[in-house]
Amino acid sequence: MLVRRLNFFIVAGVALAGASAAQAADYTPPPPPPVYAPPPQPEPCCDTWYLRGFVGAGINSKSTLDVTPMPADTNIVSNSLADSYFIGGAVGYNWNSWLRFDLSAEYRAKSHVTALISSQPGGSGPVAVDQYEGSLSSWVVLANAFIDLGTWDCWTPFVGAGIGGAYNTISNFTDVTPNVDAFGATGSSFGVGRGTSTWNVAWALYAGVSYQVTKNFNIDLTYRYLNYGKAKETVDCNGASGCNDFEFKDLHSNDIMLGLRWTCCETTPPAPRYVQPYVQPPVYTEQPPLRSRG
Repeated sequence: MLVRRLNFFIVAGVALAGASAAQAADYTPPPPPPVYAPPPQPEPCCDTWYLRGFVGAGINSKSTLDVTPMPADTNIVSNSLADSYFIGGAVGYNWNSWLRFDLSAEYRAKSHVTALISSQPGGSGPVAVDQYEGSLSSWVVLANAFIDLGTWDCWTPFVGAGIGGAYNTISNFTDVTPNVDAFGATGSSFGVGRGTSTWNVAWALYAGVSYQVTKNFNIDLTYRYLNYGKAKETVDCNGASGCNDFEFKDLHSNDIMLGLRWTCCETTPPAPRYVQPYVQPPVYTEQPPLRSRG
């Protein structure tokens, strides 16, 4: 009887152990913790383009004047070009964190241009002078490259260079004091310009500093040396003197520019999100009832 009871408990223990093992095999482990999914990055092309607008003042330096034909008894006494202001804009591309390129176009307003010519026929008689006055205006288009030299407390110094073309126009160019000699006598000839425009090669050198107001907005203060070629004009003269061609060479200016630069289309990255991985639901199986022997 004792042996039969002992066998019963042994068989029951083995059955319970087997049932526990079967149930452990049928139940899946608890689901893993949520998995962090990084947010998608914004499009890399969007925050590399920028727009730039600028205004400035140009200090025009003295140019070289050629007049043809130039008689042997005629001399160029002086010529001058007044300072001017300009306004323009540009579209640019940030190549990387320190190199950027842009294409700029600007209009340089009319500045007063003068030329004074004296003549002394035969080299001995009274001296006659001609005073020419007019205006010079320009359109300048430049392809520019800039190098940012590092940033300290939102201040970024930079240097740059540009090359392109200038469309120079001389207008209202006239001989305002025709042939007035040393004794006050006025000759019979005078001249009026045709209003000539010419394309020229232009180039520029830049040095400046930028202040970052926000992540996508900067203020630029820039010095620029600009060489914008030459300007030509033909003056038709009344009388026997025919016509003269005036050529103002080596036009160059020292410019001070104030600019605003806006980086386009900056996108805000989405907030991080958590993704719950898919977990197959547990499978439950019905266990057979335990049977006892006797």
